Amino acid sequence: VMAVYMVMFIGMNPALMPMSMVHSHRTALGASLVTFVVLGSGAVLVPWPERRGAPSPDVSEALGRAIMESHMLVMMAVGPVMVATIVVGVALSTARTRYDRLGDDLDQTPTDPPLRGETQRGGRRRDR
Repeated sequence: VMAVYMVMFIGMNPALMPMSMVHSHRTALGASLVTFVVLGSGAVLVPWPERRGAPSPDVSEALGRAIMESHMLVMMAVGPVMVATIVVGVALSTARTRYDRLGDDLDQTPTDPPLRGETQRGGRRRDR
């Protein structure tokens, strides 16, 4: 979701304009390499305990219950509400859509943009 917002609202597409957000590139590269080697060797060399018991039939549900406990139902309801809010916010914030320009017939050529002081549908603004 964050990538969509970055491309839509900030105009920041990393594929078109890559950027580096570090001050000391070599130092950052060295630190990240050392961190990777230390964590990777720790994961390989640590004696892991033997597994006790069998995994749950639905591992995703078990993980969700372990993280959220009794708030799982709330989060399942809040998720679609947040997505709907994002979609409606984007739809309401766009100044002009393809239907304003072309109407229902999307095969016709676009009309000229409205003049300064006019609304998208051709009327005068009421605030002036």
